[in-house]
Amino acid sequence: IKDLKIGENQTITVTPKKYYFPRIRNLPNRVICLDDTGEMECIFFNSYEGYIKKILPLNKEITISGKISFFRNKYQLTNPKYVSENSSLIKQKHNNYSLTDGISDKIYNKILKQILNELPYLDEWHSNDIIKKFNYISWNNSIKELHKPENVGNFKKNFYQRLAFDEIFSTFLVNSEIRKKIKKVKKENKKINYKEQNKLIKKLEYLLTKDQKKALDQINYDLSSSTKMFRLLQGDVGSGKTIVAFLCMLFPIESNSQVALMAPTEVLAEQHFKSIYNQAKKLNLSVALLTGSTKPKDRELLLNKLSKGEINILIGTHALIEERVKFKQLGLVVIDEQHKFGVAQRAKLWSKKEKYYPHILVMTATPIPRTLALTLYGDLDVSVIDELPKGRKKIITSHRNDNSRLKVLNFIKETINSGSQVYVVYPLIEESEKKDHKDLMDGYESLKKYFPNTQIGVLHGRMKSENKDYEMTRFLEAKTKILVSTTVVEVGVDVPNASVIIIESAERFGLSQLHQLRGRVGRGEKQSYCILMTKYDLSNESKERVKAMVNSSDGFKIANIDLKLRGPGNMMGTKQSGLLELRFTNLAEDFDTIKETREAAIELIEKDAEIKNPNNIMIRSYLKSNIKSNINWSRIS
Repeated sequence: IKDLKIGENQTITVTPKKYYFPRIRNLPNRVICLDDTGEMECIFFNSYEGYIKKILPLNKEITISGKISFFRNKYQLTNPKYVSENSSLIKQKHNNYSLTDGISDKIYNKILKQILNELPYLDEWHSNDIIKKFNYISWNNSIKELHKPENVGNFKKNFYQRLAFDEIFSTFLVNSEIRKKIKKVKKENKKINYKEQNKLIKKLEYLLTKDQKKALDQINYDLSSSTKMFRLLQGDVGSGKTIVAFLCMLFPIESNSQVALMAPTEVLAEQHFKSIYNQAKKLNLSVALLTGSTKPKDRELLLNKLSKGEINILIGTHALIEERVKFKQLGLVVIDEQHKFGVAQRAKLWSKKEKYYPHILVMTATPIPRTLALTLYGDLDVSVIDELPKGRKKIITSHRNDNSRLKVLNFIKETINSGSQVYVVYPLIEESEKKDHKDLMDGYESLKKYFPNTQIGVLHGRMKSENKDYEMTRFLEAKTKILVSTTVVEVGVDVPNASVIIIESAERFGLSQLHQLRGRVGRGEKQSYCILMTKYDLSNESKERVKAMVNSSDGFKIANIDLKLRGPGNMMGTKQSGLLELRFTNLAEDFDTIKETREAAIELIEKDAEIKNPNNIMIRSYLKSNIKSNINWSRIS
């Protein structure tokens, strides 16, 4: 019950415990149902007591199905769907087909039985070595068993495990084919001068963590190999990915190539420019910034220098993919927060080549669970930075509601008096932009009244770029003590003196977004705090998110909880792009299955690299039909 998703059609096994049959007309009949995790209500309109008692007998486990709502702090299911022949239901995950008006479940099951009996034989597509893992249950029998009502909800049966295996196995095989084609993209083979690189690291006076050194070694290996690099660098907020990315840039520059770094927002692009410029000037390297706000006169000068090879590193936003942006020789493309760009946008940047395609390094500060990384990024090599730089303290996170607002305001006052700065973040959601903007401005006005002698800034996405820059610069220079903002500050903004972030209406944010926002503080040596402000009455899912944030600062743990709560489609924005529509695999829980399946796919590729063995002829046929549409996009992540 605790895992039910509001507004979705869900199926659940519960035990009915109590009936409520009111004698007042127009009031619905109610049945209280329990499982080990909580309590819910089944609501019946226009149903007789006898029918309700028949389908939901007390103290017996019954499977019910329907659209979930939430009312008076309880999950509710109205007029649950029920198949009377065998007291079970058709589970959505198996076979939830829309019924034509006038066709009952009874008739539907008759039709289904007839279809299954007349279904042509489905040829097996695995070798005996693989299907013996599932007691030799065939592809044909798996499909038929899946559609039998008596097998509903029986996930431990071999046919179900077999189909989950097929689903992940095919994903890995497609990725293996993509990797093979990627590795055929050749380049000149050059060795890295490690002595020179170490001298540079010492010159930069920057102590790398173990994870940063490991990631740098992996990237160095790719850069010096005979094939192109396609690597994902993932690390928690504040883990120091930018310095690793900068050190990677030095090798192509040494080989007379140029580097492009693309960020999703102007604020983040400017942040990268400032931090990389400060390091690059120690090495006499030329760094430039190109965004939508770059003035036409400056743009022409910049593009002229770029085409002549006089700019070593170009940092920018979507402006980098414009046709008139031409490099003399592009050697490395770094894409930050890569999931915020469309695939076509990334492809345009990758194709800005002369003789050779550039190396690709994609970065994300949104930690990705291992299962998701294995499946979604199976065609990329993955480096992980899971260690914070020395001197950083763990951020203390707490949850407060409106009853504690005065205490929170006093805490802000103490923080400002100690010389630190504070973020106050409001949600800004497109559907209700006017209302949210009002919330933001109301909050700003309230803070001005409470702190009349304190400099307070305001920052949101509807402001002009120059006004955003002005507000951000004032906060960076500590002229502004409190910055009231929307999620414009979510990614990459680095203000070491800011030690407190207040997130208003925290229940309206996703887990990964809350974690990203929390990463705006804790960047200096002071103890930092994150306070989640919510309304008093929260849904169960909101409670789970807040609890996860308070209990953990580990981005990878939080990512796993987020995956359980939201599923891979919502979490990675893949529902829009049609990726990972997995029907039989639970990415949040089936890590062992995914790992075993991946190993089986790797073993097959090692034994039969070209997939020409007669036993694998059906696999080859599958890949031929699926690889064509995926290959070009996957080449650029």
